[in-house]
Parts: sequence; structure tokens; C-alpha cells
Amino acid sequence: MIQKKYVIAMDQGTTSSRAIVFDRTGTIVSLVQHEFKQHYPKPGWVEHDPMDIWSTQMGVTMEAMQRIEAQPSDIAAIGITNQRETTIVWDAVTGVPVYPAIVWQCRRTSEAIDRMKCEGWTEYIRETTGLVPDAYFSASKISWILDNVPGARERAERGELRFGTVDSWLIWNLTDGRVHATDRTNASRTMLYDIRKMDWDERILSYFRIPRSMLPEVYPSSCIFGNTSKFGGEIPIAGTAGDQQAALFGQCGFCAGSVKNTYGTGGFMLLNTGHEAVRSECGLLTTVAASLGDKPQYALEGSVFIAGAAVQWLRDEMRMIRTSAQSEEYCTAVPDTNGMYIVPAFSGLGAPYWQQYARGTIVGLTRGVTKDHFIRATVESLAYQTEDLLQVMRKETGLDISELRVDGGATANRFLMQFQSDISGIRILRPKTAETTALGAAYLAGLAVGFWKTEEEVRENWSCEREYSPAMERETREKLLKGWRRAVRCAEAWAEEEDCG
Repeated sequence: MIQKKYVIAMDQGTTSSRAIVFDRTGTIVSLVQHEFKQHYPKPGWVEHDPMDIWSTQMGVTMEAMQRIEAQPSDIAAIGITNQRETTIVWDAVTGVPVYPAIVWQCRRTSEAIDRMKCEGWTEYIRETTGLVPDAYFSASKISWILDNVPGARERAERGELRFGTVDSWLIWNLTDGRVHATDRTNASRTMLYDIRKMDWDERILSYFRIPRSMLPEVYPSSCIFGNTSKFGGEIPIAGTAGDQQAALFGQCGFCAGSVKNTYGTGGFMLLNTGHEAVRSECGLLTTVAASLGDKPQYALEGSVFIAGAAVQWLRDEMRMIRTSAQSEEYCTAVPDTNGMYIVPAFSGLGAPYWQQYARGTIVGLTRGVTKDHFIRATVESLAYQTEDLLQVMRKETGLDISELRVDGGATANRFLMQFQSDISGIRILRPKTAETTALGAAYLAGLAVGFWKTEEEVRENWSCEREYSPAMERETREKLLKGWRRAVRCAEAWAEEEDCG
């Protein structure tokens, strides 16, 4: 029998598709990444071409294998992790999408969600799905496609259309349409899934007029979903999880009390609550965690819509920096922000505020503000939003969170990590392998096929590359946080006339 050498993680993100090949020690042996185009057809609308998602993901996976001359016989399994909530609807026979993918950031269905809340659905949604009614999730996006694409609703009712989050779209294409499936973590982000019964909820489906025939079968995150022959030989697809749950698993957050924060396009903090689905009273979401076996684990999640995307905005739209990494240089060129704050609510405010009509706000501008201050204020906003989540996590759980495991591209910014430690007053631990989202998907797949035998074997792979400890005076921290909260109130005030009622 040929000894398998690697596991591949397909990491399909909001702005790029990546393929990362890991060996048995959890070390990266090959990584390929390609960005794809973002589409903004109207203010607040965000779309992707589903074929861009598929073609770039296939391309990077083949290239990652070629770089190390890996054959299908070398690959134990493929794991998938993906941007969550992004919604794709396609023809059940041809596999052709009926409309562009509506991205999780898209706010086009905000008014529909307002109506839902005014009709009294908030409590039922919270109790059933663990979420709050918001345009962020998949449900209203599916309904919008069915209502706005000519003939789509009729086709759906005839059983001719399929819906999937990005993982389902990839699995469908990898298996040539043989498998229409998702895992519990992705299902739990649709606002259609009962996270206690582990089934699609008929009442919510009826409200949005979504036929059940559109929906994928739901499985545990670590199991064999099917096999793909797209790479010249059979390889099992043996794990999938939404990006944030995959990151928690990749950080070895297997037990209740484990907490991590990911600085990606958005910012996402997850706290493992074990087999108990803890209801939040302060704006956090209750979601399904990636885990092994049939018995589900849960997590509390705080979601920040705009984190690394704010730095990309500096680079692409504002043209203040040439590369995202360059932001660190500007941040350290000045001692502070000269009193200014930037609240990057480009797509509304997520947890703990959940104000979908809030918009980006700049406050405290004076004649002395320079480009350096502007860039630093943008980067600092990532840390402030993370601290908002930490405070709520402490309040909800009663835990004294003294350290935070972090991952995502922005963790390479040493200024940001030190400022996070300072403003939160805790230790920040950056793992040796920063690609924990992909690593989590790899672990889920590898454990399903026996490439790794136990979670303890996986845990032994984790090691800390760098630790940041707080060095800021308490009075300075409190003053800065007070200013941040004032700035957030300004962003919320912009939305006041848009509120329901």
C-alpha cells in the first residue's frame, strides 16, 4: 500500500482562492493563491462570479500539487474551507449558475430583513438558528435570487435549481454533480437551519418560500463527502467547514473555553462552548463548531464585517499604500492617530451592535492629521473591534480571558498585534503556522481518513511563534477606548432614520 504523504486544503476566501498542501506535522509544503475580481454593481451590493470561484480554486490546487510533483496517490484527502453565507444558485442538471454569487458582505436584502423583524420573527430566528435576522446570512439572498431572476422561483418549485454555500458549490463541481452536500457549520450560517434539531427549519423555509429540494444534505464536518477524479486519480473529499469554524479547529480549539480571533477580510472571534448551545444576550451568535463525530459542538461567535478589507481599501480604493504589508511602516511613523478614529462600517456594523444601516465614519479630523495618522487609525480599528468582541465574550461567559490565539493575514502586522495586546490588556499568541483556517480543514479531512489518528496527535503540532504582552498604561487604554465608543456612536447615528418602525 502506498503511504500517503499529504492533505490538501482548498481555502476559498472572499478575495482569493488558495490551495495549501500540509504534511503530517502540519507544515506547509506548498501554497498557491490567486485573487479574483470583486463586483460592486450598486452601493452596498457585493457579488462574485461563481465560475471565477471554481476556476481559480481548481487552478491553485493543480499548481500546488505540481510544485511539489505530488500525484493523486500521494494525497490522503482534500479538506474544504470557505467564505461563509455567500449564496450561489445553479441549474440542477447543467450546473450553470442562474445569477452571480451574492457575497456575505452584500446588503441588498436589508429592507427585507427589516420587514421580517417588524413581523416579529427575531425571537424565533434566535432560538432556532442561533443567529439574529440580518442580510449577512444566506436566507434572504436565496429569496432575492428567486424573486429577481426571471422564472427562477418557478424553476425552484419544480426542483430544477440547487442552492449552496461555496463549499457545496465546490463539492458539486468536484464530483461532477453527484454530491450536493454541506456540513453543519456552513448550514448553521444560512439562517435556515435548526442548530438543535440539526435539520432545515420548515417554518423559515416557508417564510422565504424556499423549496427544500434546493438545499444540500447536511453532514458532520469530518466525514467522507465523496471522491473527486479531477486531478488524475481518486481523492476523497473528507472534510469541510466554514472558514471561522475551521480556524478554531486549526488552533486546536477542541474543548469548551477555547477562543480564537481571525483577522481576515472580516474579523471573527469564536469561543468553543462544548456540547451546549449557549444563547447570547449581548449580540453574539450561537453557531455550530467544527468537531468530530455525530454529536455536535457549539460556539459563541462575534462577527466584524470589515477588518482586513479596511486595509485593502487603503490599498485599492484610497491608494494610500502599495501593499497591505506597507501599512505597518506608516503606523509606526507616528506615535498615535492625532485624535482621529475610523469606524470602517462599509457594510454596516456586526457584533455586538448589529446595525445594518451604519456606514463608515471618520471622526476627530483636524488640520494636523496626515496620511500616516489616517492609515494608523484604519489599522487600529481592527483592534478596537476585536476588543468590543472580547468584552462581550467575558460578559456572556464569565470567563477571565487572559490570552487570545490569533490567525489570518493581518497577524503579520506587528504593530497591530502589539496594539491589540495593549488595548485589550491580554497576551496575544500567534501560532507558528498562521494559516490555521486551511490547517483546520486539513485536520478535519485527515482525521476522517486516518491520516491523523487523534485530536491529541494534531494538538502536538501547535506551537507559538510569537507572543505579544500588554505595555500600555491603563489610563491611556481607557481614554482610547472611550474615544472609540464615541466614534461608534457617530456611525450608529447615521443609521437612525433607516431603522424599522
